[in-house]
Amino acid sequence: MNKVDQYTLDIVKTLVWGGFHAREDIQEEISDLLEEEADEDMLRESVNSEFKKKHEAEKTWPRVTDLDRLDSAFQALRDRGVLCLHYAGYTMSDGHADSSEALNEYPKGTFFGYCFYHGQDVERAVSGAGLMLAYDHVNGDVPEKIKVAQTIQQELERAGFNLDWDGTANQRINIPAFDWKHRSDSGI
Repeated sequence: MNKVDQYTLDIVKTLVWGGFHAREDIQEEISDLLEEEADEDMLRESVNSEFKKKHEAEKTWPRVTDLDRLDSAFQALRDRGVLCLHYAGYTMSDGHADSSEALNEYPKGTFFGYCFYHGQDVERAVSGAGLMLAYDHVNGDVPEKIKVAQTIQQELERAGFNLDWDGTANQRINIPAFDWKHRSDSGI
């Protein structure tokens, strides 16, 4: 297998197991990545093959996964004034922009902060390297930003997660042992 095929195949696996992309979206991604020396038939079939593997694996997953627990913590955080987004864009700047857009859908004062993870964080989590969460205060980099992080910390710990965070507003919150299992029909 050449490097182009391996690179594209790795992306296909990450997108399928990440759980946020439909088959059609992944096929479109393959179209964007195709190069002359690529084995297009193999790459396109790999989408169905990976979805089949994932579907079989889902049968063995626990009833409540880490992602289910995270979603519950996100719901509790919303009740406490922190808007939380799953898969907010692909980068940090995308996540902040998506969060700002989402905040505009609510009356001012509904939330004092926000939290998200983005596509690169999903890639990291799918590979077994934990899940990083970003956060901010609705007014930006203000002293109260630490209260947003502390509120997130409380809910994540209440949900049973062990965290790696230095307690400052300068570091994202890491869930180092996050076991990424996103069911295809989870609705997250």
